[in-house]
Amino acid sequence: MITEQIQNEIIDNFNMLDDDIEMSLNYLMELGEGLDPFDDELRVDDNIIKGCQSKVWLTHTFSDDKLLFSGDSNTAITKGLLSLLITVFNNRTPKEIIESKLFFINETGLCRFIGTQRSNGLEAMENRFKVIALNSLKNG
Repeated sequence: MITEQIQNEIIDNFNMLDDDIEMSLNYLMELGEGLDPFDDELRVDDNIIKGCQSKVWLTHTFSDDKLLFSGDSNTAITKGLLSLLITVFNNRTPKEIIESKLFFINETGLCRFIGTQRSNGLEAMENRFKVIALNSLKNG
């Protein structure tokens, strides 16, 4: 499944919530709770995404020409946003990640209550995924 299809599924899931902000936030936090457990030894400075107001850790492995991600955050909403990015970018080739254009944030209405700080953090998270993909291409 390509990143556009995954984003469309995310949009469909949020559309079922009928623009209810409270239900959307609760769903977003539930998504974050669904992330795989993140080992404490991975909570190091090298894995922190700079530019996020919250603490966000992201790690990756490269297997069969695809990137696999794991991550965590110390806040529920940011963790939910991270889980959505992992859903979109996980198990993709570096080229797919680099060429992906994220559109689900605006289409789900999440942008209405993310705010400037989280918006900057979301951009920093997206950039980190793309830098990892770019470095994986270089080091292939």
